[in-house]
Amino acid sequence: MNAFSRILRARQMRELSLLVILILVILLFGTQIEGYFSPRMFDRIASTVALITIVAVGQTLVVLTRNVDLSVGSIVGFTAFFVGKQFGIYHDIHPILAVLMSMGIGGLMGMVNGLLVAYGRVPAIVVTLGTLAIYRGILVEYSGSQSVVTRQLPEWLKSLPQVSVARIGDVELGALPAIALVGVIIFQFVLIYTSFGRRLYAVGSSPEAAELVGIPARRLIFTAFTLSGALAGLGGFLYLARIGTITSTAGQGLELQVISAVVVGGVNTFGGSGSVFGALLGAVLVGTIDQSLKRTQISEFWKDALMGIFILASVTTDSVMMNQLRMWWAARKSKADDKLMEAAAQGKAIAHDTRS
Repeated sequence: MNAFSRILRARQMRELSLLVILILVILLFGTQIEGYFSPRMFDRIASTVALITIVAVGQTLVVLTRNVDLSVGSIVGFTAFFVGKQFGIYHDIHPILAVLMSMGIGGLMGMVNGLLVAYGRVPAIVVTLGTLAIYRGILVEYSGSQSVVTRQLPEWLKSLPQVSVARIGDVELGALPAIALVGVIIFQFVLIYTSFGRRLYAVGSSPEAAELVGIPARRLIFTAFTLSGALAGLGGFLYLARIGTITSTAGQGLELQVISAVVVGGVNTFGGSGSVFGALLGAVLVGTIDQSLKRTQISEFWKDALMGIFILASVTTDSVMMNQLRMWWAARKSKADDKLMEAAAQGKAIAHDTRS
């Protein structure tokens, strides 16, 4: 029981509650949708989750610094279209070069956000709301009302979503979810075990105090936005591989799903707490709800409304569960402290009697 208390005492409390909520959501949709537990449905959900996750990893870095990046959907759309257009012109682009191109373009767009927020001292919500529209406008102008179509893409890219990395029974782990998992593992390690990660938490907890102790808060915020843009660029590459046909509306609305995943995943919007693994769980929940609603007969309007209701319900349930767990742990800790004090008092009394 003491070991269990130590687990619940940590940040995993929220992640545990999210797992419970996710299981309940899956069971709910499983009773309503025929063939819900099929490998095909798993593949659809996994592909959606992979895209949300890789962008949510970058968003987590930004939110940890008390900021937000609303431009990620436009960055995903632009990089997907730009790289797809290059494939139409240069058919023999190497896969690694394509990935680096996507991340480089996204990183440059993220740098613009970082410069304005960190060094221009403009609020992040204002900057990224502006660049969301600017980057989308650039995409519309660059596309010229044309689309990137699947036949322009190389065979290796079109077949990438079908590549299997691992198999468990009838369920396969595809290349796109595997890429997202690698990103989660890398940045979870970075946040926990590197000075960069610890400094991000410090900046989010108190930017003024971080600067007073010599932490370069502005540079860290700039780096967080750059990495967010680069990972959104990688998301654009995954989007291109998954969808194939890219228009000027590519990635539109994705920023809301990503922010929802990060918030549902327990990353504090006031900075200083949260984890990449929590954002992954949030992405799984949001992606599962999104794909599940698409398999129902509900109208598009009600799908968006129900998505919002599910997210609000998830956050509320998570908050209630967290409060109950905290109260339970606090009560146990209080009882343990009382027992220690009682034991100490008895020990003193025995020692006094012995001396007497």
